[in-house]
Amino acid sequence: MGELRIELYQPAYLKDFVRLNSEWITTFFHLESSDQAVLNDPKEYILNKGGQIFFAVNEAGRAVGCCALIAHPQQNKYELAKMAVAPRYQGNGVGRLLGEAVLAYARGNGYKKIFLEGNTKMEASIALYRNLGFVQVPIRKASYSRCNIMMELDL
Repeated sequence: MGELRIELYQPAYLKDFVRLNSEWITTFFHLESSDQAVLNDPKEYILNKGGQIFFAVNEAGRAVGCCALIAHPQQNKYELAKMAVAPRYQGNGVGRLLGEAVLAYARGNGYKKIFLEGNTKMEASIALYRNLGFVQVPIRKASYSRCNIMMELDL
């Protein structure tokens, strides 16, 4: 697998963000209008609103995973979203590396709470989130029809 580094969003990674997320979503579910809006314009929906996007980049400079931190200032929390790892790299700790980078960034910026929307069909992802300290909470206003679990983490 080689060594990976975490990098923050750069316009050169836009196609990777779309590719990685479209791949997993269409493999297990379908792209919803809320997915398409974020994927088509992450600058508007994530970056300009105080969020950030993280990429796991291999030695060749190719993004093999990504994860977004989306600001929800009206709720005084942030959302871990759009975590995706290329199939060839799954099961090698890339998701954990991304998750830890997101949480370190959030703590470093004084964020107090992070939530995520998931689906229990994605067992490895749910196990990762639990290992990172997320706990299940009642679902409130899910953004995606595929969401059947909501989790939160107090930082």
